Amino acid sequence: MDADQLLKRYSAGERNFTQISLYSVNLREVCLAGSILDRANLASANLSQSNLRGCNLVEANLTAALLWRTDLSGSNLILTKLKSANLIRATLKDVDLHKANLQKADLRLTDLRNADLTGADLMGADLSYADLTGAFLSGANLDGANLTGANLSSTDLSYASLSKTIIFKTDLSGVDFTKVDLRTIDGEYLVENMLVS
Repeated sequence: MDADQLLKRYSAGERNFTQISLYSVNLREVCLAGSILDRANLASANLSQSNLRGCNLVEANLTAALLWRTDLSGSNLILTKLKSANLIRATLKDVDLHKANLQKADLRLTDLRNADLTGADLMGADLSYADLTGAFLSGANLDGANLTGANLSSTDLSYASLSKTIIFKTDLSGVDFTKVDLRTIDGEYLVENMLVS
């Protein structure tokens, strides 16, 4: 199946595209809201500025995908592979990213409010100026992640790994740090510049 066939079938009312393979496909600025794309291969695909609200992308492969300004609000991305994906300014509000692989993903300025990132792998991810208000990051791997200027107010970071995580001008008011070793965080400005209530 190619991009044109997918869009024609979607326009005709079809929503189940389980396990489709659309490696490196161009789906920029399309609407696939509510689609079932679990276990789909969308690695290196261009989905920039697309509407993927409420999609099921469980175990989908979006490695190195371009998701700039893509709206994934309310989508299910459990165990999804997003390693090295470009999610700059994407909307991931209320998304379930439980145990997703976001290693080295670019999440700058991304809206992750109330997202479930429980057990997610964010090692080396760039979360600069991202909004993670109310997000669940319990047990998440944030080793080497960049949280410069990010808003983590009221987030759950219990049991998270923060080894060499960059924290500078980060809002950590109301954060749950249960069982987190704060001594491993990278940042000479840790005490002076964290906005902790």
